[in-house]
Amino acid sequence: MRSTTNTSFLDNGNSEDYAQGSESQLDTSTPFWKTYFPTYTLKTSGPIHIEERPKVAQCLLMGLQHVLTMFGSTVIGPLLMGISINTTLFFSGIGTLIFFITTGGRVPSYLGSSFGFIGVVTSSTGYTYSPTSGPNPHLDVALGGILICGLVLGVIGIIVIVAGHKWIEFFMPPVVTGTVVMTIGAHLSLSSFQAATQTSFDGWMAFTTIMIISLTSVYAPGILKHFPILIGMVVGYLIHFACSRTGIAPEIDYTGVYEAKWFAAPTFTRPTFQGQAISTIVPVCVVLLAENLGHIKAVGAMAEVSLDKYFGRAILGDAISTMISAAGGGPGTTTYAENIGVMAVTRVFSTIIFLIAALIAVLLGFIQKFGAAIHTIPSGVFGGLSIVLSGLITMSGARIWVEHQVDFKDTRNMLVAGIPIVIGVSMQTVLQWGNFQLDGIGLPTFSAVLLYQILYGKEMIKTLIYQKNMSH
Repeated sequence: MRSTTNTSFLDNGNSEDYAQGSESQLDTSTPFWKTYFPTYTLKTSGPIHIEERPKVAQCLLMGLQHVLTMFGSTVIGPLLMGISINTTLFFSGIGTLIFFITTGGRVPSYLGSSFGFIGVVTSSTGYTYSPTSGPNPHLDVALGGILICGLVLGVIGIIVIVAGHKWIEFFMPPVVTGTVVMTIGAHLSLSSFQAATQTSFDGWMAFTTIMIISLTSVYAPGILKHFPILIGMVVGYLIHFACSRTGIAPEIDYTGVYEAKWFAAPTFTRPTFQGQAISTIVPVCVVLLAENLGHIKAVGAMAEVSLDKYFGRAILGDAISTMISAAGGGPGTTTYAENIGVMAVTRVFSTIIFLIAALIAVLLGFIQKFGAAIHTIPSGVFGGLSIVLSGLITMSGARIWVEHQVDFKDTRNMLVAGIPIVIGVSMQTVLQWGNFQLDGIGLPTFSAVLLYQILYGKEMIKTLIYQKNMSH
């Protein structure tokens, strides 16, 4: 890869395109529609790269594996927000198909429900999950905010396609994005703990579920290591069910499962647009940006190919997916780290596998009894799952700091990270000015961005002036 001396944010970030040799050169003799998607060369051994594929049977099995991998996280987020599981799975598949199309099948990723929306949706709608709480009665208000958030993200994606991605890294460096991600996990921790401790038995079941997940992720043999959330949910459920048979635990209510049809269309909800909900939810686009950029860089590093030139199209694909999902009653979507972990182990990066996984998810969206069964997860088991996921989100923010070697000997970084995190942990109310409001995720997000610009402003201006003079 050739080197470049201009690494400023004024560089549009597309210099890597030319490092791909023949991959980045357009063949003008071939029609566009014949080169937009990969042709997928069969490969039966060794690492399988983006434009290659395994045998058909292996493709189907690997597609199912990716669905199982994303399943635990994809269903827990919607439950906390009061969104239909079937609707979520349906739009998760549709979103992955959209992402595949916008990126030309060049970026291997699965799109599932984003945890970044949990806090803002619950604060906008006043919804609190329990096994008997039912669907969110004010979901339409949150959907309007999610749709506008997707629209803003789409505008950013188009700008990145035109101008490159370096400017995003300028305004949201790792110390900021890591802080925002960590704040989301920390903010959700209170509700997770409350769900896990409604009764003493719930507390014990939460502890049991956490231990099962932890032990599975570290000690489970082979492929089982990829499904700790799913295994923890299933085993925890079975333990609660066994205890209920002996009278130790409360009985699980299966009325909804009996009443649900086997096959029916997902439940669709039309969004309503309210200024307060929009102002609360839109800042989550910062989180989606950080997730997309981080995940694409991670996949590119594992696949040993630069995917930087697809940043804009990936962001646009996630934005369109989020808008379509919100328009029909689903959650906002994002690329999933869980599926990246599977690729790291299997060394199979073929994007056709994600196409298969998307179709499987769409089909699951029509099985109504499946969605109804998910709603019977006991509160203790669900609380344990929520604590694990809140912890993983929190430490994902710290991981961003570590991977980018953020210097916390610098007082400015300490302030940029510390102040927003404390706000996010302690703020369980909403600040409101007219129709504009910020919750415990939105306010820390703006705080981190503004603090960084203010504390580093003088240094950045000097750098820009120097780079401008050097360019002349």
